[in-house]
Amino acid sequence: MAGKLAALAAIGTEIAVRVTPKASRNAVIVQDDGIRVYVTVVPEGGKANAAVIKLLAKEIGIAKSRLKLIRGDTARDKVFRVVSR
Repeated sequence: MAGKLAALAAIGTEIAVRVTPKASRNAVIVQDDGIRVYVTVVPEGGKANAAVIKLLAKEIGIAKSRLKLIRGDTARDKVFRVVSR
């Protein structure tokens, strides 16, 4: 079952998000100024990035392996691309 962001599942789609680590809960919020992702994990050793990929992929309705981080590895503003595999 696809999530609320299912329209972003097309291959090649780039998704810009603003990440807030160490949040009180995991959530994906769509606002006028973009997509915000809140994760409860700390931004150490890629843990927050992995949590964002898992949460975002679930909301889009695709496998985690189909989301690739292309910009913003250590920044709060990140860009992901939907890939075929």
